Amino acid sequence: MPPVHTGAPVTTGASTAPFPAPEAAGRLSPGGPGYRRMSLALFAAGLATFALLYSTQALLPAISAGLGVTAGQASWTVSAATGALALLVLPLSALSDRFGRTRMMTWSLAVAVAVGLLVPFAPDLDTLVVLRAVQGAAIAGVPASAMAYLAEEVRPKALIGAVGLFVAGNSVGGMTGRLVSGWAAQLGGWRVGLAAVGVLGLVCAVVFRVLLPRARFFSASALEPRALGRTVAGHLKNPLLLRLYGIGALFMTVFGAVYTVIGYRLAEEPFHLGQGVIGSVFLIYLVGTASSAAAGRLVGRLGRRGALYLAVSTTTAGLLLSLADDLALILAGLVLITAGFFAGHAVASSAVSRTAVTGRAQASALYQSAYYAGSSLGGTLGAVAFHAAGWPATVLVGLVAVLGVVSITLYGSRVARAERRLVLRTTQ
Repeated sequence: MPPVHTGAPVTTGASTAPFPAPEAAGRLSPGGPGYRRMSLALFAAGLATFALLYSTQALLPAISAGLGVTAGQASWTVSAATGALALLVLPLSALSDRFGRTRMMTWSLAVAVAVGLLVPFAPDLDTLVVLRAVQGAAIAGVPASAMAYLAEEVRPKALIGAVGLFVAGNSVGGMTGRLVSGWAAQLGGWRVGLAAVGVLGLVCAVVFRVLLPRARFFSASALEPRALGRTVAGHLKNPLLLRLYGIGALFMTVFGAVYTVIGYRLAEEPFHLGQGVIGSVFLIYLVGTASSAAAGRLVGRLGRRGALYLAVSTTTAGLLLSLADDLALILAGLVLITAGFFAGHAVASSAVSRTAVTGRAQASALYQSAYYAGSSLGGTLGAVAFHAAGWPATVLVGLVAVLGVVSITLYGSRVARAERRLVLRTTQ
């Protein structure tokens, strides 16, 4: 998917500047000064983001038991956070144009960590859901700002790899947060589990702030709502960006449904796994770390659409395998689902950064809005389906979402072929 120009640039500050020349002096690249510090810093930010955002997910069976609520009700502790993030990521990305990427990410992580340390003291489900919504809103400042920071500070040829490392941090955060919370909850209850994740987030936030190199290619711009509206409208009129937003949302619908419900399935018959063991299942996220980091190589060999087809096939195979009533096969299915999801997400998110030659922060923010809206929708639908008809119904939710990804990708391939034929006719 090559970069697509969507018309005349709209002036809204640094985020609207075209991509720098590939060999622009001073920009970060593998092996160069500052690249490793930047990678580690954003890895830590990604780790904190996913650990805090999904801190209740592995604990849902314990929260249901402790507060006397159903799976569907408990799932709102996840959906409220991801839904708030989806709503706030665009406005906060606009603020990052004015106040800076590093400042926005720093304050977002600080507030999210502070709320994370309060969450364990929530007296009831309603309070817990409200606090989680506030936490998700705070986290919203991290993803789009991080993508814009990478687009501005990293050489374009290294962008997919840099985005892959950030996404890899997401996967490690998701794994570590669930692992820590699961075993802490088994030792001291779900509130202790949430407290442990809050402390983990604090450590990651400090590492991020200490290591991140200063932004050298950001230029602050005034807040101009009309210009922002024009930029957003331009992105929403770009068919390629719309397809990428849809792909991100649908991939995350699958992932949200599966990982919101899997704890309930493993806690019930015939498995009866303990909370710590259920948390350990999320070690499978390491597969996502590898597949997202390998996204650049996949695109180089198969092209973007080829890489997406591979991600879809892997995810589908995992969903079908997870239907078995055998723990080993279920875990194998989760491995495939995780690998396919993170590869697809890394490919789609990096394509957004390259496609939007103007308003990069807003383009990334719209992708993140769609992505986390998909997480919120998937978590709620997956939990409701499980409550109504068990794990096969949750798998059906995932398969419908996968079919949507296939449909969008096939349509994109058809459009690309039509455009190539048109170019050939006009040049003959």
